[in-house]
Amino acid sequence: MPIYVAMLRGINVGPHKRMKMEKLRQAFEALGFHKVTTYIQSGNVVFESGKASPTALSKKIEARIVDDFGFAAPVICRTAEQMSAAVANNPLLKQRGIDPEKLHVMFLAEAAPSRALAELAKLPKPPEQLHCDGQQVYLYLPNGVSQSFLMKLPPERILPVTHTTRNWKTVQQLWQMCEDYRG
Repeated sequence: MPIYVAMLRGINVGPHKRMKMEKLRQAFEALGFHKVTTYIQSGNVVFESGKASPTALSKKIEARIVDDFGFAAPVICRTAEQMSAAVANNPLLKQRGIDPEKLHVMFLAEAAPSRALAELAKLPKPPEQLHCDGQQVYLYLPNGVSQSFLMKLPPERILPVTHTTRNWKTVQQLWQMCEDYRG
């Protein structure tokens, strides 16, 4: 059975849009998904389901969240193969002196228009770096997210597509969970 990762955007960050991971797992199981596992409290879910497009799964999960939790939360899904490619294709890891703890991946719901990506690419100030690879934007923020010029000027002002960002440790853990499902 195919393995998927769902990443919810903007939950459990402040006092609003709070959800317990146990209830989120139950919502996924109610949708007919199997082997549902969450990772940390920020809405990362690995699960098995019949073959479906990640976009279709995202819409199905988003509707369930509204029904079960009473608020909307954007969801971006990836197949296990897409997560594996996102980890393997991180161009920033090929550079010397890169601290993996300062890496992040912005997952896009769909490919962004090239004009928007060109505008986004202008935002980082050295030593920050940004590299877009299809539906992922790889970020290197050596001074941390809170000190990042890029993150102070929210990317949603430029990107017309839904996105969510995860640190490299979380990305690797979600990939490893997919690998563990494969046995």
